[in-house]
Amino acid sequence: MNLATHLAEMARNNAWSNRRLHAACARLGQDELEARRVSFFPTLQATLNHILVVDAFYLDGLEAGGRGLATLANEIPFPRMAELGAAQRESDARLVRFCESLDPAGLGREVTLDRGDEGLTRESVSAVLAHLFVHQIHHRGQAHAMLAGTRVPPPQLDEFFLEYDRPRRASEL
Repeated sequence: MNLATHLAEMARNNAWSNRRLHAACARLGQDELEARRVSFFPTLQATLNHILVVDAFYLDGLEAGGRGLATLANEIPFPRMAELGAAQRESDARLVRFCESLDPAGLGREVTLDRGDEGLTRESVSAVLAHLFVHQIHHRGQAHAMLAGTRVPPPQLDEFFLEYDRPRRASEL
């Protein structure tokens, strides 16, 4: 498997994991989403919105959309789970389409990211995607742990890549 194919698989895994996590969080009431918990971001609402907002920032850079830091202006653009879930599904679909369109040569294309006071930085497409996936996994793990402190059990998020797991995820993809 080449890197472009692997990154497309990572994008599909990302979408699947987000759907599972959001489905579990959708079973919580608004007060539970906004309840303070121990994590980097103090609530499930803030953590899940952070994932989406940062996705928007990096997708904008990858697609040369020109919005840059404006994508980060609202830390909680979707306070309600239904709207947040729809927005995350749309973002995930964009990321899957982007990754599926990559060829090995496109992985080295330079992406310019606006870092505000630190100026513009340049990174390769492959580096931005690797960072984006690590960022997602990191914060989904935090949300998963926070969800464990609620009445809703956290979903299994590591049944994707192995053939053994294909039947477990087939109905969800």
